[in-house]
Amino acid sequence: MNKKKIYVFIFARSGSKGIKNKNLKKIKDKSLLELSINTAKKINPDKIFISSDSKKIEAIAKKNKVDFINRPKKLCSDKSPEILSWKHAINCVGINFDIFISLPTTAPLRSISDIKKCIQKKINKKNDIVVCITKSKKSPYFNMVTKKNNSLKKIINSDISRRQDCPISYDLTTISYVTTPNYILKSNNIFAGLVHGVEVPYERSIDIDDKYDLEYARFLMLKL
Repeated sequence: MNKKKIYVFIFARSGSKGIKNKNLKKIKDKSLLELSINTAKKINPDKIFISSDSKKIEAIAKKNKVDFINRPKKLCSDKSPEILSWKHAINCVGINFDIFISLPTTAPLRSISDIKKCIQKKINKKNDIVVCITKSKKSPYFNMVTKKNNSLKKIINSDISRRQDCPISYDLTTISYVTTPNYILKSNNIFAGLVHGVEVPYERSIDIDDKYDLEYARFLMLKL
């Protein structure tokens, strides 16, 4: 089998609602962005790109000797779908590579082995995209609800009265997304094709969205 050309992308915009300057927040003296860069380098890809609208992030990219993609402001709002930034990045670098990997900054406890499993599953199995998943702590069949007009309803209407009887559900993590440039360019969302998952333990799946996630991640990192 010919060696696949792998490009890793880190999408790190300047804005964030949950935590101001989230991508630059530090854990063990390294910013979330730098932790993702270090992880990307351990995969030994052909190229690493950082896509951002931030001059500070551009400076970090240059310091770490990785390529920088200047992302338009319109693709850096919290209302802009992530896949549009993926498409923009591919249009900037071209499609002359085989494997596209996105490593969000928000999963600092990810394992290299998790990412490598995703790569191998993408290469060796018939699928369009491979992601990491972890077993849900709550179930849409039992104790997840929506609220409308002050009335609560289960997300999935069922007669299940014990959580143990529910079908197993999974949370989608931000550990890694492994796919191809062609799939991204032809799709409107990651679930447009055949999606496979690599299951990971909860502690490695922490997705930093607010200050409590950040403090929890810092606590867990002290245990490593």
